[in-house]
Amino acid sequence: MKKGKSVKLNLFNPIKSMYGTVDSKNLKSVFINIQSWVTPKNEMENWSRVVGNLNREIKHSILNSNKSEIFLPKTIVDLDLRVSGILIGKKSFFNLEVNLFSNEQLDFKSEKIKFEIKQIIKSIYINNIEKNKYFTFSKSKK
Repeated sequence: MKKGKSVKLNLFNPIKSMYGTVDSKNLKSVFINIQSWVTPKNEMENWSRVVGNLNREIKHSILNSNKSEIFLPKTIVDLDLRVSGILIGKKSFFNLEVNLFSNEQLDFKSEKIKFEIKQIIKSIYINNIEKNKYFTFSKSKK
């Protein structure tokens, strides 16, 4: 029996965003997935440091925007951006997955969850994607 569900949001142009769960009947956690293609704005010596700082800044954005009682402050943030292939003029795939753990039993389709997820995605977009000084984000590779 299939219990997992997902909902596409696509709130902002240069990113694809969705949220979902692996068990919609017994909701314990919700994941947010944000995908994009990034092109570096200028040459850097240490891309590992840039990507590491971006990961940390995204965690701070999530912590600051997760003010509701729905989700626990504990989150798992997995940023997948290969530093070995970052070159000027070449697009690299950016995949961000955020796992949020529910504090109370809710329906996956509830407006309360959708609103909170949108707030978190909006915070990540405004603070870490739109104002990013190292990368330009785009929806497709072309």
